[in-house]
Amino acid sequence: MIAGLSLILLCQLVGEAIVRGVGLPMPGPVLGMAFLLLLLLTRDHFTALRRGPLQNDAVETMGRSLLGHLSLMFIPAGVGVVKKLDLVIEHGAAILLTLSASVVITLLVTVTTFLAVNRLLSRSQPAP
Repeated sequence: MIAGLSLILLCQLVGEAIVRGVGLPMPGPVLGMAFLLLLLLTRDHFTALRRGPLQNDAVETMGRSLLGHLSLMFIPAGVGVVKKLDLVIEHGAAILLTLSASVVITLLVTVTTFLAVNRLLSRSQPAP
């Protein structure tokens, strides 16, 4: 389990180092998880990679464990909201309006995208 967590964190560290070193406009952990995905996909093709944390599903087990405790990651955000509750109350109407507008815009963009893809797919399918 420790080996799986170590590999996950190592991939995140490598991604962060590359992003900061090269100056890529993306989060380092995203690149790190792409490296981890690449490792997991190539593990099945190369026996040399089936050692250490990549053997016996150690990374998968650790991933399931982390996902099982994902709700703990929201505690700092909740504490921050409670700490700044006076600002939330002061700007509550603006926050509510912004959240409502973003939900409506997101739904409209999603429906438009779905309809456009549906039309493209229906055009590309031959008629029976």
